[in-house]
Formats: sequence, structure tokens, C-alpha cells
Amino acid sequence: MIDPDAFILDFNENFDWLDVSARGPGTRWTAHTPWNGDFGDAKFTDPGPDFPFTVKNGVLKIEARKSADGQWKSGLLASTDGNGDGFKQRYGYFEMRARFPAGDGVWPAFWLTSRGAEKAIEVDVVEHYGHAPDRYSASLHIWDRKTPALSKSFHQSVPVVAGALSSDFHTYGVAVQEDRIKYFLDRKEVWSIETPRELEHPFTILIDLGLGAGWPIDKTPNPSVMEVDYVRVWSLPPD
Repeated sequence: MIDPDAFILDFNENFDWLDVSARGPGTRWTAHTPWNGDFGDAKFTDPGPDFPFTVKNGVLKIEARKSADGQWKSGLLASTDGNGDGFKQRYGYFEMRARFPAGDGVWPAFWLTSRGAEKAIEVDVVEHYGHAPDRYSASLHIWDRKTPALSKSFHQSVPVVAGALSSDFHTYGVAVQEDRIKYFLDRKEVWSIETPRELEHPFTILIDLGLGAGWPIDKTPNPSVMEVDYVRVWSLPPD
């Protein structure tokens, strides 16, 4: 078990309101990846008055919706903008409390990215594929930006009670330390892996409701909604 209440709180997003813009500057969140890359089968949309983000009673809703022309749109939040301004942290305990949508094709995620000129480190705290309601994926990627063939990826499938991630809220966390990265579900450790020596830069936080990930979306519920109660980051105490 991990008890972050004993740590120093560095970032606290309770979603009592949402400070977001399309690409910044000056807002806590931006609605696109800092490198302007979309992915999946839904277009990540600039924030509007009621789509793809809404906040009520301290809960953020990210909605994926199919428009009249048959195109899916959804939402992503990143904690830094294209200039690298915003919240980022290299080591610590990162946690999200959320409830995921159910249904084939949904692909909600909470992840971290650290990008340098030659290497990028991606920590996928949770990726949930809707066609597999009895598990989710935790991953570590070491992307070689100059020679992509040298990139490395490591994955762990985390079993859960079927449907549990959409029927209730759960916490998904990762503790990034100098020597190891430890992954948590409801503050219980589910996986750990050696911290890559290529980790040289602080992490940006990303949250999104993607669609597809290579899986069909013809049966995806329209709309589908991801609910996020909070996102928090703590400094870890010294060993």
C-alpha cells in the first residue's frame, strides 16, 4: 500500500472548475498534446461551453460523441502547453481518481510523458480498452526519437473484476523514483519496473478519452463519458 497523505502535495486538481484553453498559454490545462499529435479514432476537440469537458460537483466529465457527419470527437487534457509551460515534475507520486465508460472501442487513459531531443519516456499509468472489461494495461515506453527502431516498450496487464472500472471510481497511481517506477490500483502496488536511465526531464500529465487503439468502434456507445474526480501529485519522501 502507498499512503500519499504523508507526502508533500505539489499539484492538486479537484475540478471544482476547469481552467483550460485550446493550446494555452497561461491556463492550467490545454486541450491538445504539447506536440500537437492526435491519436486514436476520435479527434481531440478545442474546449467549448458544454463539450467535450464539463464540470459539476467537483467531477470532470470528458465526453466522446459522434457528430452528424459520423465523425467522433472527444477530449484530452495536458498539463503543459507547446512551449513546455505549465505543471511538470520528474519524480513523485502521480494519482488520478476516475470512473471509465463501458463499451467496445472506448480507450480512456492517464499517462505521463517526458520528452527530450533524442529520447522520450512515456508512463501509461492506466489504459483501459473497453472490449476487455476485466483488465487494464500499465506500460512504460522508451521512445528513440532519432532511431525509432531502437524504441522499447514494456507492458503489464492488470486483472480486475469485470466491469468494476466503469461501475465505480478507482484510483490509479504511479510512484516515479530514481531507481524504480511502481504502479498502483486503489493504492495497492500492481507492477514495478526499473526506472530507465534515459529519464532526464520532468513529466507532463495527460488525461484523455480516446477511441479505437486498433479495436473496432462500430459498437461504441454514443455518447461515452469518462469521469475524473481529481488529479494529484506528491513529492516522495527520501529513502
